Parts: sequence; C-alpha cells; structure tokens
Amino acid sequence: MCVIAFAYKTSQLGQLVLLANRDEYHARESLPLDWWPDHPGTLGGRDVKGGGSWMAVDYRGRFAAVTNIRDGYQQPGRVSRGKLVERFVTGDMETLAFAEELAGSVADYAPYNLLFGQIDDLFHFDSRLQRLNRLTPGIHTLSNATLDTPWFKCRKLAEALGEMTRPPLEDSAFDLLFDREVAPPGQMPNTRIGTALERLLSPVFVEARDYGTRASMLLTVSARGDVQFAERSFGLACRETGRRRYTLRPGQLPPGTNR
Repeated sequence: MCVIAFAYKTSQLGQLVLLANRDEYHARESLPLDWWPDHPGTLGGRDVKGGGSWMAVDYRGRFAAVTNIRDGYQQPGRVSRGKLVERFVTGDMETLAFAEELAGSVADYAPYNLLFGQIDDLFHFDSRLQRLNRLTPGIHTLSNATLDTPWFKCRKLAEALGEMTRPPLEDSAFDLLFDREVAPPGQMPNTRIGTALERLLSPVFVEARDYGTRASMLLTVSARGDVQFAERSFGLACRETGRRRYTLRPGQLPPGTNR
C-alpha cells in the first residue's frame, strides 16, 4: 500500500471511513479482494508472490494494513511485509502483545508502517522508529513516511475527507483515488531516490510503464460495526480490470462457511 487516508471516530463520518491505493509492479501476481478460503471470515486481497496481504479485515473486527517506508534504495526483508497483515488479522494475539512481537522482529522486514487493531481501537507501528501509537479520533494519513507526514498526496486526500459531511459513495471515493495530479517541485519529499522518481510517485494515483496503482479501496464501518469493503482493480495503462464489494457483519461468518 502506498497511500492511506482515513477519518476515525469523527462526528461527520462516523466510526471509520478509509481510502487507500496499493501501488506495485504489474508483474507481481496478486489476487483481488475476496473471502480467504483458508481463513473463513477474512476479507482482503492477497499477494501471491510473497504471501500475506496489503489490507485485510475479519469477522471478529480485526484489521490491518501495511505501507513501506521509503528511504533510498532498500534491500528486501527476509519476510514479506504483507505477512504481518495476514498474521494479525487471522491470528488470536491481543493487539499490545502483537505490538511487542513487532518490536522484536523488525530486522526480518524491510521498513514498514502497520496500521492494525480492532476496527474500533486502532494502532500504528513504525518499524524504523520502533514506535507504537494508539490512534486518536480525527483524520489521519499514512504513505511511505510515518503517520500523518504531510506529503502532497496525503494532504489532498485528508482535505477531501475533511470536507465530507457523510461517508462517500463508492464512485466518489474512487474518483478521489484516481487523482493523477503531480506534486509541485516544492512539495515533493526527498527520500533519496532522485527527483524524477519522486515526481512519478507523488500523485495519489501512480502510473508508470511497469509500476503503478494496482487497486483502490474504500472501507467504511457503520455505528453498529458493519464493514463495507470495496475495491477497484487496475492493469497496465490505468486500465480498470474490475470492481468488487463485500459486506462483513461483526461476529458473523459469510454464508456457506464453517468455523
């Protein structure tokens, strides 16, 4: 995942409204949003190459999403960062116990941010700083720096959420996530990858020859805890390849599954 913006426990948008884009090489095989047959009641996309997921939620209200931290050209970790999402969402470990385990295993992964917890009690872990934060109500963003770093793409999505008086319709959310405006020169970060690449990666929606936004996601949580999860998928040249949407109700497995 390369940009996440979310309104958390706000009076205007309720429990949670989350917008996100996943950027990845087009050649990296992945599966779109769906129920996981090997973990009944878990919903998310899946990374076929490295295992795990970029964002997932389950019927018990466990949620996780991961972004990488960009600081120059880094070597991959021993374990895919997406496995952290899978391990938390499908596991039984309490949130704070899982956070302690994260702190003890940072060397196994390339630098990352993990947004995780129960959907009504979220935390953020920055592996580079080894810092855990409990999320406060409000609008937050997460890209390839740490929580609430005001990158151009993050500010655009945060401002859009801040202007909403009700949760967005699916088409409106996906329009926001399809924003290809490039950051002005003075508003690009310096993550030691060069100006040309910083510019390429600066929009909300990233498009390059072999790399770019592969999926846009809208996740909303109602006052009673119902989760609406929608995904719009993309291929080469920003070509839409499909849309999926699911409803997850707390404590209920999807029809036709057994515990």
